[in-house]
Amino acid sequence: MPSLIGLSRFCRLRKIAKHRLVALSLIFASASASLAFIDTALAATDTTAIAAVEKLQVKGKAPKTGYERSLFSDGWGDIGSCDARNFILRRDLKSVTLRDSCKVDTGTLKDPYTGKIIRFKYGVGTSSSVQIDHVVALSDAWQKGAQQLSVAKRYAFYNDPLNLLAVDGPTNAIKGDSDASAWLPPNKGYRCPYIARQVAVKLKYKIWVIEAEKAAMKRVLSACPSQKLPIR
Repeated sequence: MPSLIGLSRFCRLRKIAKHRLVALSLIFASASASLAFIDTALAATDTTAIAAVEKLQVKGKAPKTGYERSLFSDGWGDIGSCDARNFILRRDLKSVTLRDSCKVDTGTLKDPYTGKIIRFKYGVGTSSSVQIDHVVALSDAWQKGAQQLSVAKRYAFYNDPLNLLAVDGPTNAIKGDSDASAWLPPNKGYRCPYIARQVAVKLKYKIWVIEAEKAAMKRVLSACPSQKLPIR
């Protein structure tokens, strides 16, 4: 007869597995991706970002108490037959070569944050030159509503291609968990698409903004009133 501890562990693992399945279905629906890895980064709705900003809830920032990255995901989830990191590398890099059916070996990134060209090469000491950024940072989201999301929703948020970009590693480190009021891409030509993506993510997952953040978003988008919201 199984012990009570064993039954408890089994029930807990079954619950986690159920959350993962729900989250993966959300990711698949969001990605709408095939194994051909069509570039979906430019897909957009007919909704303008500057109009969508007004739909964001404005509140104060909650304490960071209890935040842990693992509360979103304990590593990259899978999208199709590939993990989310390599899915995004294949989406965002050009001239990609593979180590196997999934893992990117080499490629070229035109970094959206700086505008510079980065030659990516898989390996210790080289892979970190290109990082996968959560456009809406996990810590920022935690303090603005994500702690109220279900386990499945947080997992989906972590692995959603809508919230992921391949970018210059050092620049991503500088950004940290900053919102739009504290950090914008040095490449001014990418600020409108960047803010539009943040707005889309925050609306999708019901993450709120603070007053200064909303003001910063509106300042950027006022220069590009026709900028559309991306959908994936």
